[in-house]
Amino acid sequence: MDFNFFTKRKKKDTIKVVKEEPGISVGLDIGTTKVVAFAGRRMANGKIEVLGHGMHQSLGVQRGLVINIAQTAKIIQQVIRKLQDDANMDIDTVMVGIAGQYISNIKVTSDMKRQHADADTEITKEDIKQFIENMFKTPTDPGTQIIDVIPQEYVVDKYPPQKNPIGMTGTVISSEFNIITCKTQHIKNILQSVAKCNLKMEGLELEPIASAEVVLDEEEKETGVALIDIGGGTTDIVIFIDGIMRYTAVIPIAGDVITEDIKYLFKGITKEQAEALKCEHGSTLPNVADKNQIISIPGIHGREPIEISKYDLACGIKYRMEDVLSRIDTELDSSGCKERLNCGIVFTGGGAQMNGLKEFTEVKLGMKVRIGKPEEKILFKENDVLVDPRFATGLGLMIMGIEQQEEEYNNDFSEEEYSQKNQNLKDLEKEENEIEKEQTKKPPIRGRISKEILDKLLGKLLPDDDLSDTDDDDFDDDDRI
Repeated sequence: MDFNFFTKRKKKDTIKVVKEEPGISVGLDIGTTKVVAFAGRRMANGKIEVLGHGMHQSLGVQRGLVINIAQTAKIIQQVIRKLQDDANMDIDTVMVGIAGQYISNIKVTSDMKRQHADADTEITKEDIKQFIENMFKTPTDPGTQIIDVIPQEYVVDKYPPQKNPIGMTGTVISSEFNIITCKTQHIKNILQSVAKCNLKMEGLELEPIASAEVVLDEEEKETGVALIDIGGGTTDIVIFIDGIMRYTAVIPIAGDVITEDIKYLFKGITKEQAEALKCEHGSTLPNVADKNQIISIPGIHGREPIEISKYDLACGIKYRMEDVLSRIDTELDSSGCKERLNCGIVFTGGGAQMNGLKEFTEVKLGMKVRIGKPEEKILFKENDVLVDPRFATGLGLMIMGIEQQEEEYNNDFSEEEYSQKNQNLKDLEKEENEIEKEQTKKPPIRGRISKEILDKLLGKLLPDDDLSDTDDDDFDDDDRI
């Protein structure tokens, strides 16, 4: 398998990429308010090193959905160019996130009789992989596509449930699966936006699961926790209990609605001014805001300045956040997992930085709350600006790409071949040990939208369009949908 997704630029010679060596990946987060990409690789100590990043204000995306392919593709191009300059490498493959209000979570129970096996033979990784692949054939509503299959505990021949059945003996394996589906058109819009930039897809991952990779530690996932990612257009929820993803949901309101509320409440300010007010002075706690502290906003085109008290601003934000928290509470109730969330809630995403959110939520929902930054698995420099809840999804996608490459690599090469292809065996053995420690903490296998499915969807995209065209000037209104 060829992992040489990144070719070295001729201008500089500071990063060498070995063809057979996995571990360099790019995570691309196509959000409602921003598009951001990160490149990283595994270090000898097992941590991930961030090689560079690129970011730009988003266009063509609403509520997490790509609605204007041409605009979105232009922004992706600009972000990738910034990343290439920052990381000093050429990039042609990305791990992409998917979110939005058309994501659904269904639960299906199924079983599989092992082929050519009797009760005395051990269950293998290949058996579990086949079981999960079978679940991708589960019928779904018209116009929807399965993007992820996540097994819960396994039952083998009616023995007690196990998280990892590999090595057990038995003939029939059964499990309940969380099957994540999405509107096929939404997937195709993302694929087409990426393809127009002459980029290949390494995979398509659910964004809140990616955020969890860098925000939650294994103890939180084991004990029971709800990760809530408040983005620009949607609020994404994912619940982990006993180390397994149990539930996911999308609420179609988030930070941009608060910005619009501020713009509506205080007449005469622009959206940009409303966003700045929210980020710099916003709070969910009017009772601690100073009524006498006034913020002066320049008037538009020579008009009189607009004066806003911090108390009035906090009152407006509080009203909307009560709505968001009410919807979050409804989803937690619907999950059937609320009473098992012993670690409570972890907020991440841009909206997690709202002043007073932790205290406000603890009072409203009666649960423990933590504000989560992307600190897991990554080695950051001191005071690194990337340690920010806004970047959790992009960094998580980067890590998931690295781990996917490593899994595929280890499946393709024997230990002897692996040793022959690398000169510094000691460092690589140390790296493998760290990776193995991380992998043993997780359930053995989870499903993803397969590359075959991605290829089929790409083949169905407007066949007359030249998706490899990367000239900005050639994007036109015909690409708008």
